Amino acid sequence: MFKKLLLVAIIHIGASAFLNAQTVTTNEKDIEAVKGVIQNMFTAMKNSDTLSLKQCFSNTAILQTIVSKQNEAVVQNASVQDFLISVAKQPAGSLDERIEFETVKTNKELAIVWTPYQFYYKDKYSHRGVNSFQLVQLKDGWKIQYLIDTRYK
Repeated sequence: MFKKLLLVAIIHIGASAFLNAQTVTTNEKDIEAVKGVIQNMFTAMKNSDTLSLKQCFSNTAILQTIVSKQNEAVVQNASVQDFLISVAKQPAGSLDERIEFETVKTNKELAIVWTPYQFYYKDKYSHRGVNSFQLVQLKDGWKIQYLIDTRYK
């Protein structure tokens, strides 16, 4: 009896893992569209183009940064409006975040993106870290809903 229960449990776990793995799609069209939004965000940021930058975000987007203070992670919050204001104050070309698309996954109207980066301010290296994005597909296309990043010297 124990062997039968064990076999049923193993089959159930295997089937669950298979079904869960099937929920993430690799729709190339969606992946390219998601990457495009993120690339547009960094291009707009570099050009100090706040109109284009704002179009990359949903109306309810959340922005956060993880900083290390006394060897403890502290999460700082910012609004999209605050981000736009800070970008608007910079001369075009001074904000240059160079990213790599390490992971991009989509499932219908949800996407996750992981992008290690190096940040340059006025052509001088400033810091590095990782961005973690969550995007949602709305009526007018993919939008960044959530962005959290790390920053290290």
